[in-house]
Amino acid sequence: MDESNVIEVDDKSWEEMVEKQDKPVVVMFYLTTCQHCKVIKPYFRQFASEFKDSCKFVMINALDNQWTSGRYGIMATPTFKFLCGGSLVKEEVGAVQPEALKRSIELFIEHGEECVLNRTAVDYGISPYV
Repeated sequence: MDESNVIEVDDKSWEEMVEKQDKPVVVMFYLTTCQHCKVIKPYFRQFASEFKDSCKFVMINALDNQWTSGRYGIMATPTFKFLCGGSLVKEEVGAVQPEALKRSIELFIEHGEECVLNRTAVDYGISPYV
């Protein structure tokens, strides 16, 4: 299994690696101390290898990246966020069964092309802090 199919991001790389992607993105928010995260992580990596041509797989440590975790309302781990063009499409929280996660990914991919084609572009040049 090629672990390079999962990209580890942080607060600084989140926008570029997740929100500005043309492909649909599956994100796993995790904690290093989370037992459910440790159980599902090998499956997440397996799915990343299996579905690498259809979507991007990203992991982010929720504790080390509190800005992004707060922005996306992370209250428990693991939390899986499914994003298209930077927009949240779906989420799953907690001890998700591997088969259920895989099915969610398959459905996300099945409708991913439609999602990308129908998304509204985000203007990153606009800032409320100007």
